[in-house]
Amino acid sequence: MHKTTTQIEITTDYLELQQLLKIVGLISTGGEAKFFLATNAVSVNGENEKRRGRKLFPKDLVKVKDIEYAIVKKCI
Repeated sequence: MHKTTTQIEITTDYLELQQLLKIVGLISTGGEAKFFLATNAVSVNGENEKRRGRKLFPKDLVKVKDIEYAIVKKCI
């Protein structure tokens, strides 16, 4: 299986997991995050994660549905 890593650039100090799921199009509202996390395997830095408010910081790796998302700080 091919492994893909997509960079998610942020200008703030952190991004919540539910915001990431919205940005990448896996959910359309924050309210869907709880159900999505209950029914899909999501990991942050290799550990299973079920908290929609989990703060993601630069250098964090989030894996959802065989796709990795790398959180990076965008320099402005």
